[in-house]
Amino acid sequence: MSNEVSGNPGMDADVFEQFAEQLTRYVRERLIPAEAEVIANDAIPPQIIDEMRDMGLFGLTVPEEYGGAGLNISQYARVINIIAYAAPAYRSIFSINVGMFSSALKNGATEAQKEEWFPKVAEGKIACFGLTEPGSGSDSAGLATTAVPDPDGNGWILNGTKRYITNAPHADVALIMARTNKEALPKNAHISAFLVPMDTPGVSTGSPDHKMGQSGSHISDIMLDDVKVPGDALLGGETGKGFVFAMKSLDNGRISVGATAAGYARRALDSAIRYANERKAFGEPIANFQLIQSMLADSEIEIYAAEAMMRDVTARADRGENILVKAAAFKVFASEMCGRVVDRVVQVYGGAGYLAEYDAERFYRDARIYRIYEGTTQILQLQIAKHMLREWQKEHG
Repeated sequence: MSNEVSGNPGMDADVFEQFAEQLTRYVRERLIPAEAEVIANDAIPPQIIDEMRDMGLFGLTVPEEYGGAGLNISQYARVINIIAYAAPAYRSIFSINVGMFSSALKNGATEAQKEEWFPKVAEGKIACFGLTEPGSGSDSAGLATTAVPDPDGNGWILNGTKRYITNAPHADVALIMARTNKEALPKNAHISAFLVPMDTPGVSTGSPDHKMGQSGSHISDIMLDDVKVPGDALLGGETGKGFVFAMKSLDNGRISVGATAAGYARRALDSAIRYANERKAFGEPIANFQLIQSMLADSEIEIYAAEAMMRDVTARADRGENILVKAAAFKVFASEMCGRVVDRVVQVYGGAGYLAEYDAERFYRDARIYRIYEGTTQILQLQIAKHMLREWQKEHG
């Protein structure tokens, strides 16, 4: 990802600031009031999805020449952070489009693939990203989905199952990682990436999974049963490069999760501040109590640190630096921070924080996934340490 965005100026700064202000108002005046409906129906109202399409949210990072807004990484993260102040479903519905899918196209697609798919996602076709499987999540060597040459032509036949795939029940296209070589070759050269329309014969999805939180956002399995795709479905037209494309895209995805965690933590903290001023005990607002103030202050400190990390890592990405380690570090810190903040928010609410009628309980459940997807905290700790040790070895022989 980092080389692709080098020198990308993004949207004009003044125009972007106007857009960010408009989006902030939309989040507070339109999206937050609709949250109860999203939760009750476990779905975003179709008219809101249409509004988001009209605002260009599905094509934020698509280059302008293909009909998108052409945001750079710093601007993209800001938008995600703003949207994430509202219920997670709103970000989830377009996040794969503007994150991992668009990033993979920028990094790996042929010109013909870009011309075909960028305009479609920019206009609001929904994308999903098929990497995780029942038997392999962080362990890419265990990938079991296969793609073999079609004996009847120049295409491929895909078989396998993908699991926990965000937006799979609604998606128009999937980027599917599949094994094109039986051997576990070095650097995951056995994995290739394929652009697969979801209406291709043999593609089916399971029922949406019931989750701890994040009402209105849906994940499900994708089943691939002798799915025939043409030769030009192979991303970049070259086998063995899928894992590289996926990993570069995951830098982008991790920035998105970090920005989301920071935005949602801010929402939770604002809720706690309001509650602490309204709730009275011993004849005064609980906001006057020093131990309540301590929890509020610790939360502000940590959110500020995450926001500072976001600004730094996205600026580095826009300069073309390799951000693999720093994107992982940002995602780990922001997601763990969000978990601590929502836990404190429940504590500030006290007994009310455990009740479903108050927001604190929902914030607590919604935030738990951020420490898991786009790389668990533990896997990313290992990745960060591995790179630190590798750099030490380079310097010290």
